[in-house]
Amino acid sequence: MLTWNLWWRFGDWRARREAILAVLAELRPDVCGLQEVWGTDEEDLAGWLGERLGMRSVFAASPSPGRWQQRLAGGEAEAAFGNAVLSRWPILASSVTHLPEGPRPEGRTALHTLLDVPGGPLPFTTTHLSSSPAESALRVAQVRALVPAVARHAADVPGARRPVLTGDFNAEAGSDEMRLAGGYETASVVDGFVLVDAWRYAADGAEGRTWDRRNPHVARVHQPSARIDHVLVGLPEFSGRGAVLDVRRVGAEPVDGVWPSDHAAVCVDLAL
Repeated sequence: MLTWNLWWRFGDWRARREAILAVLAELRPDVCGLQEVWGTDEEDLAGWLGERLGMRSVFAASPSPGRWQQRLAGGEAEAAFGNAVLSRWPILASSVTHLPEGPRPEGRTALHTLLDVPGGPLPFTTTHLSSSPAESALRVAQVRALVPAVARHAADVPGARRPVLTGDFNAEAGSDEMRLAGGYETASVVDGFVLVDAWRYAADGAEGRTWDRRNPHVARVHQPSARIDHVLVGLPEFSGRGAVLDVRRVGAEPVDGVWPSDHAAVCVDLAL
């Protein structure tokens, strides 16, 4: 499974979606949590990818896409903006949690899905938190709304597997918001509920920067490289079910000269 911010309809999005498709077709993940997904009256990017990859999809549009639309001109300015999930397994249910807003309404949400995975349903959530480096306090508030929703989503399903939370958190692993999201290095938002950063299982020295100045789309904004996209997993069972087998960065190189996104993806193999 993976998490990937697809950079909405910025840049040459038609060429980029082909590059995104090429990466996913080669990787063949079972489930993807996607952020900055576009949608129009005719189609949405998740559905377009799903048709070509043989995967099911669900897209949840932001209720307040205006700030994003104002950054583009022409027909692209009318496109929806949101989160999506692609799955090779049936999607049994989906719901949306609306996250707290800052002074600039952005319509940040979390998309919850329940996947019909062999051996028991898998609660899988993807989200996209506020992006400004100065908005750590807002992201903390968003995490305080997000984690209880993830916990409820898992608790409401008898026999469910440990939940998975993916997304572009726009925050590094040691930040207040990420420590709070995990409840592993500080008090949990929900008593007894813990999520672990899958990157803890990465090989020593593995490159984890998902916001990387090697990418020209990142270099042009003059911000430092960072690991801000995360896959958080419930603690594995004693049997090993739900354990992280491998974690790596993908989508971090151009495809035929085209960078798929301004973010790299994080791919995780779980023992299901």
